[in-house]
Amino acid sequence: MTREAPAEDVDEARIEVGKPKTWAAGIPGVAVSLARGVEQMGVGRTARTLRLLNQRAGFDCPGCAWPEPRQADGEKRKLAEFCENGAKAVAEEATKRQVGREFFAAHPVPELAERTDYWLGQQGRITEPFVLREGGTHYEPISWDDAFALVAGELRGLTSPDEAIFYTSGRTSNEAAFAYQLLVRSFGTNNLPDCSNMCHESSGAALSAATGVGKGSVTLADLHRADLIVVVGQNPGTNHPRMLSALEEAKGNGARIVAVNPLPEAGLMRFKNPQNVRGVAGKGSPLADEFAQIRVGGDLALFQAVGHLLLEWEETAPGSIVDREFVESETLGFEDWAKQLREVDWPEIGRATGLDRAQIERIARMIAGSERTIYCWAMGLTQHKHAVPTISEIANLALARGMIGRPGAGLCPVRGHSNVQGDRTMGVWEKMPEKFMDSLDREFGLAVPRKHGWDTVDSIRAMRDGLGKVFFAMGGNFASATPDSERTAEALRSCSLTVHVSTKLNRSHVVPGRTALILPTLGRTERDVQESGPQFVTVEDSMSQVHASRGRLAPASEHLLSEVAIVCRLAERLLGPDHAVPWRSFEQDYDLIRDRIAAVVPGCQDYNRRVREPDGFTLPHPPRDSRQFTGTATGKGMFTVSGLEYPEVPEGRLLLQTLRSHDQYNTTIYGLSDRYRGIEDGRRVVFAHPEDLAALGVADGEIVDLVSEWLDGERRAPAFRAVAYPTARGCAGAYFPEANALVPLDSVAEKSNTPVSKAIVVRLEPHHHA
Repeated sequence: MTREAPAEDVDEARIEVGKPKTWAAGIPGVAVSLARGVEQMGVGRTARTLRLLNQRAGFDCPGCAWPEPRQADGEKRKLAEFCENGAKAVAEEATKRQVGREFFAAHPVPELAERTDYWLGQQGRITEPFVLREGGTHYEPISWDDAFALVAGELRGLTSPDEAIFYTSGRTSNEAAFAYQLLVRSFGTNNLPDCSNMCHESSGAALSAATGVGKGSVTLADLHRADLIVVVGQNPGTNHPRMLSALEEAKGNGARIVAVNPLPEAGLMRFKNPQNVRGVAGKGSPLADEFAQIRVGGDLALFQAVGHLLLEWEETAPGSIVDREFVESETLGFEDWAKQLREVDWPEIGRATGLDRAQIERIARMIAGSERTIYCWAMGLTQHKHAVPTISEIANLALARGMIGRPGAGLCPVRGHSNVQGDRTMGVWEKMPEKFMDSLDREFGLAVPRKHGWDTVDSIRAMRDGLGKVFFAMGGNFASATPDSERTAEALRSCSLTVHVSTKLNRSHVVPGRTALILPTLGRTERDVQESGPQFVTVEDSMSQVHASRGRLAPASEHLLSEVAIVCRLAERLLGPDHAVPWRSFEQDYDLIRDRIAAVVPGCQDYNRRVREPDGFTLPHPPRDSRQFTGTATGKGMFTVSGLEYPEVPEGRLLLQTLRSHDQYNTTIYGLSDRYRGIEDGRRVVFAHPEDLAALGVADGEIVDLVSEWLDGERRAPAFRAVAYPTARGCAGAYFPEANALVPLDSVAEKSNTPVSKAIVVRLEPHHHA
């Protein structure tokens, strides 16, 4: 029997603070995985579900996008091909808890809006469509037909299709994403913001310019072959725990690892793999050979300093560092880059990074001596004002050393949500290339719009300014995932209609437009049976591997529809039964969608056959596959020249970065335990160096307000417990979404427009109870 959802919010004043861990996973990870499963699903359902997670005949994890290992013919995957947080994600989706009409009758929306994100998420699966009528206080049941009629009527009543915004979360399957973008463009707009706009958009912008492909250039097998792996701005122990197994294997093969991060992350220090004896009974595997505790936002300075040293050593011994043959035949811009880096102001590098020159030289020596280097990064790089130049500088190092298109080497942006990369491949982007649009037109006989649409930040601005009037979200939790929480909530409330396709209750449902709909959908764990029989969907992982996912559990309710069915039924109601796209056939048989994907999406030829292979197939990547940079403007790999940028903080302030607890994935809060950082029973904490707290006159354990300072004024997040923690000096950290209120809407990365969530100037003020 499962435990009931928490009846009341947790008292944040009772937060317990212990010592941070120096290792990750181990037996506690196994114990927590099983306990959360039994709590949410029961014993039998837990056993049935976890054995199918990330298996060839099962379903893809609804959490992160880390790839499964490709096996030799006839070889089986590990029985437990998942991590602790993957098990938690499945437990959250496959929970027996339910949110039905009785729940909404008992809880008015204003009351729900006062609850925490954790409490909302723990209530369970939504069982049928619900509507909040204009002027109403409670969500009420609505039939699917009436819900589609409501959405279609509101959309047809707009002055222009560009007054509608269609958001997508990373969990959406390839089939649903392709159908969704086809619906949106058939309607007449490219307003297709997605969660990539808030995470790896900076990676896409930098890599597209440097290599012609906005994705990473490595496979999982490359990590196992690497001599050196540089992990920057990333916490794999919490965000991508299965990456630790890959790092452990690489270490066993002789690789060295450099960790660059403002916080010491347990998973990069030592990994206790629960699937081997060393991890269960021994001390586990030490991972990082070098830990560079960098100041927040100092990464560009670090990599420019490394580049300077490499070029200096190359001048001393020509041909010993730079891959001259590769650089001269396959790239452009090397000399301009080298000229810019010949002079480096080392005192300024020290101020920007907080690192001493000796450590930077050690890292540079490791890079200079490695024949196969992989650079991995995540949001610690992408959510800065100068994120694109920083990632471009990493690409410069890889190009100079010939580390693209070489086995065991390359660029590895580690994507977050499962299938966030696939959604973009399928066309969910506000500015898809002209070739993609031409293919859509030819395949379906359409004339889709070419004018670029709004990304996430611009969509919030548009709703705020009255230009965006209908907001439709295919999954996700927009209100919690986005910056500037109060302004985003105001923007959503200004809409005439907000629609959320969801599995569970979340913050976005309680900041509704004048009318609001919740459309409940199947989870990835659940069986999807349509008129032609059982269906499967496909996803793309962080390394461009496309594979099938088949849900096996009975749906949480007979009233749920798949995402594909929701898109197709809405399209038929909105666009009419005679529309050029065969929406009804698409709903009945997903193979028909995949046939059209094969005809439209580059690299997806023969899609239906290839995704039925045991491990699917890998999308083409010319720089990786043949060292061809056909996607850049010049047809060559491009060096980029960037000036030195880093955030400077006024006296008496700290530089705050938002981060995840170990007990959450993106905006889904699994629980209140961040055991790697020693935090239990709460989330409103701010981590800061003990010497910084002392200098600011703040006692360890004191309750403070966080006040961010920006050009347009201040933002306040009240009642955070100050926690003395070994962060880089002058820097602080706090969990999102609680700290998203401090991120100004207009504080964005250059070129990518990604919110700057990793460099927020804040001051700490004593908290006064109201």
